[in-house]
Amino acid sequence: MFEKEIENLIKYGKISGEKNLTPGLSGNMSVRCGDNIVITATGTANGYLEKDDFSIIDFEGNLIQGKKPSSEKFLHIEFYKQRKDINAVLHFHCPYLTSFAISGMAMEQPILPEIVYAYETIPLGDYALPGSMQLVENTAKYFSNYSVVLMQNHGVIAGGKDIKEAFLKLETCENYAKTLILSKILGGAKILSEEETKQIYSLRQ
Repeated sequence: MFEKEIENLIKYGKISGEKNLTPGLSGNMSVRCGDNIVITATGTANGYLEKDDFSIIDFEGNLIQGKKPSSEKFLHIEFYKQRKDINAVLHFHCPYLTSFAISGMAMEQPILPEIVYAYETIPLGDYALPGSMQLVENTAKYFSNYSVVLMQNHGVIAGGKDIKEAFLKLETCENYAKTLILSKILGGAKILSEEETKQIYSLRQ
């Protein structure tokens, strides 16, 4: 039981580590599995996960099986509770996205059509102590409308219909953050006009 979910978490944890999306012991990962959640245990390294590095919890945060769960378990639980379409959640400290988070900067300006189309903006939740319920409150207020949220002075969290989608969202947004930072070397990115932005939104129909 839960073997497939654990295998997928190990797989995408390794890929994320190789791409430097989740350095060292930072961050945590989870997948919804019926009435339970499979989540990485506290103190584990996402890029080097093994089969016994996981916890099975319920939607109240109670440990059902395995090691002590990540201290951010309630952040994951709240994402799942608010979004029935979300079945995997990744909370990483990706260097470029986290650069925006620690600078207190939401990614709100329309620049790349693909990002505008898929995400509109990437909001920023206010800082709170990691693992605290205040952090959950500050971040979760964005979950109903956004699947990628920056966490001030902390990192980023993303949800997807499965772990592959959640990973691809983070990979895409990390590259976007990198591109924005590099664009500053060339004098800054050109902001799309309101009319250009509306045209991008119209492609969704």
